[in-house]
Amino acid sequence: MEHTPAFRLRRFMNWFPLGLTYAAMYMGRYNFNIVKNDIGVWFHLNKADMGFIASAGFWTYGLAVALNGPIADRIGGRKAILVGSLGAALVNLAIGFMFLKGDASRVLVSMSLLWSLNMYFQSFGALSVVKVNSTWFHVQERGVFGGIFGMMISSGYFLATTIGAWLLASFGSWTVIWFVPAAAMAFMFGVDWFLVRNRPSHAGLTDFDTGDGSNAHLAEDAPMPLRDLIKKVFQNPIIVALIGAEFCTGFVRQGVMLYFTEYLQEIYHLGKKEYLFWWTGVAFMAGGILGGLLCGWMSDRLFQSRRPPVAFVFYLIQVVMLCLLGLTLGQGTWGGKVWAVTLLGLTAMFIFGVHGMLSGTASMDFGGRKAAATVTGALDGIQYIGSGLTGFGLGSILNTWGWDGIATHGHQPAHAWVWVGAIIPFSLIGAYIMTRIWNAKAGAAAH
Repeated sequence: MEHTPAFRLRRFMNWFPLGLTYAAMYMGRYNFNIVKNDIGVWFHLNKADMGFIASAGFWTYGLAVALNGPIADRIGGRKAILVGSLGAALVNLAIGFMFLKGDASRVLVSMSLLWSLNMYFQSFGALSVVKVNSTWFHVQERGVFGGIFGMMISSGYFLATTIGAWLLASFGSWTVIWFVPAAAMAFMFGVDWFLVRNRPSHAGLTDFDTGDGSNAHLAEDAPMPLRDLIKKVFQNPIIVALIGAEFCTGFVRQGVMLYFTEYLQEIYHLGKKEYLFWWTGVAFMAGGILGGLLCGWMSDRLFQSRRPPVAFVFYLIQVVMLCLLGLTLGQGTWGGKVWAVTLLGLTAMFIFGVHGMLSGTASMDFGGRKAAATVTGALDGIQYIGSGLTGFGLGSILNTWGWDGIATHGHQPAHAWVWVGAIIPFSLIGAYIMTRIWNAKAGAAAH
């Protein structure tokens, strides 16, 4: 697509603040992953107990993002990101004060409620990003946007993991890991208020046909009736297949992200105060960026904007990376630790690439301009239903069997096959689903 320099500059001023906001919201979402093991030890809660808190948040997100998708389609992405960033900032602030004042005597209940509320507001993040950019990017540009979407996610993981661990090591307090993301989200709320616009015409430019089959005309869209919106989504077999694939992505993604801290601590003896742990965030960010860009480039250039073939390849490589992640080479030594951090980054590369492609790009392709947020809500919602199983479900498995299936107190784990063995089947199922919609492409399917 050929755009004027003025259009490209204004589009950058639109999506870049959105991306920074989404990264800040991720910092206020995955900060829990960094401190949950410490909270569990302090309050004598095991992996299953802390997994219950995670599941409560995941399932709240899954329900909220599905319900809020049609809302975001009606109110527009700009209002959605403002509501989400401000709400999540306030809840992170409340959690910080809860620990600051020592009011966490019933942490399992209080944290579950507050974390669920945080995840409700977090659900507006992806919806708003996809909704806004569905009017600013043509179908032929959206594979690249999928890479950008993956970069947003990856930078958020970097903020949560690397910056979060540094904050814990520097200040020695749990409160700071909630206050800093709250401040970042509040700041981006102000930036978005002044810069973000729903569509080019709202920024003084000209709207254009995005090529996804949803544009009968270029005039301002009237909101689609809710019944028609739901029918458009759930009567489309391609979207239904994508929903199934995202359920698998949710389990794989959170199965890794929710337990990597304990994996590094309990198998490789890598604490959060060590510099190498901070490099885990860099590995996630680098892997996510490379995976997102590679996935988008392959889709647009090698497969003529078809998303399933690339997702299929990435799902299979996930299996290889997870198998390697289950091994321990040079356990407890420097080389073993570097091996673990590197593999986490490579695993993230192929997980985040698929997630960005399906949730960030395919949702625009097959939802069209009017239903982009609704489809994103359906994909992200079912993804977090799958994610919820990794909380108490995978947590209970690890709590019972350990990392290597030898449930002996004080046993030094030799590998992590129980962990990755529970995750791998979902990557394989996701790959199979992609074979069923191999030739799906935006345009005709968006009607």
